[in-house]
Amino acid sequence: MNTEQRSTPTLDTLSMPQQTDLPDGVIPFYGTAKAPERRPSRTKLGYDILMLLLLLVDLALILTDTILTSGIAHSLAQWLNLSAVLVNYQQNYHDSIATIGGFFTLFWLGELLVRWGLAIYARTYYRWFFFPFVHWYEVLGVIPALRILRLLRVVVIVRRLHRLGIQIVPQRWIQSAQFYYHVLLEELSDRVILTAIDNFRTQLHQPTGKHGQLLQQTIAANRSQIETAILELLRRELTPRLQAALLAEQGERLSASVGAAVEQALDDTPELRKYLKLIPIAGGMIESQIHSVGRSIGKQVTTAINQHLFADETLDGLMRAIAHGISQIDTTHPQVQTLVAEVVELSLSAFEEQIKIQQWKHRQQLP
Repeated sequence: MNTEQRSTPTLDTLSMPQQTDLPDGVIPFYGTAKAPERRPSRTKLGYDILMLLLLLVDLALILTDTILTSGIAHSLAQWLNLSAVLVNYQQNYHDSIATIGGFFTLFWLGELLVRWGLAIYARTYYRWFFFPFVHWYEVLGVIPALRILRLLRVVVIVRRLHRLGIQIVPQRWIQSAQFYYHVLLEELSDRVILTAIDNFRTQLHQPTGKHGQLLQQTIAANRSQIETAILELLRRELTPRLQAALLAEQGERLSASVGAAVEQALDDTPELRKYLKLIPIAGGMIESQIHSVGRSIGKQVTTAINQHLFADETLDGLMRAIAHGISQIDTTHPQVQTLVAEVVELSLSAFEEQIKIQQWKHRQQLP
């Protein structure tokens, strides 16, 4: 039977589901009659560039005013003997910068409301109130205390311009930022994982820890799977070796040994020899035949027993009983808990050593 090859799709192969693809009762964000995506006009590009410049000016004023009115700037000005310059700014320019910031806030609020109205008119979104949820960073950025969120709109505009082929930020800077972002993310995640491993290891070595209860619950919930795995292992590893032992010289040796033992038992029976001596002439020949028959019976009985014991049905039943017995192991036994604790400890140590490897150092060596 031909089986179709299946592969995991990538992000490039996935597309935005349309209204007809969505289940009933699901409200999409965008309208059903949305125009196909195409390169924006020069007006939109110019608007994005203008908004980017205004945002940079606004953020520069916010950053400058925040720094120059902070306690750090005051301490640094005293250390550099520039206190007069700082006081002059705070007395003569701070209020003007704050006023300009207020005008910027009103401008962003009005610009946001205009774009919201245009989105409602063009039916860009499926519901009129979806706009503030999609542009949440702009809505929050209008609040004076959260003006720093306007930086997110700068990122969105720069990303949109980069998609259109307009390089605002050098590619080398972007790659460096992505690299250090992954370094920071990896280091933070490694610290979290290592801390969790240390906490689990500490609980594992506590006599009153819950690892014993966790072990019992885990085994109790998976006894059937454990039994199936052990049975498959026994069938694959133990059954062929036992049957090979019968087919090899061990089976013949056992049969010969049992036959010789039966013959020796007949030979060590004085009553049989006494009665055979009463038969003249034929007594010795009968004794020899009895010994031969006894040896043959011993061999045949041993061979029959071996064939029965090592038959597929018998061995399979034996393996089932062994697997069932192992799966019903008492997890409260101290030796079992000690063994499991050692196995878990070795696994945690190996996992910890793998986590400690700083993958970003290896990626840094790649071209």
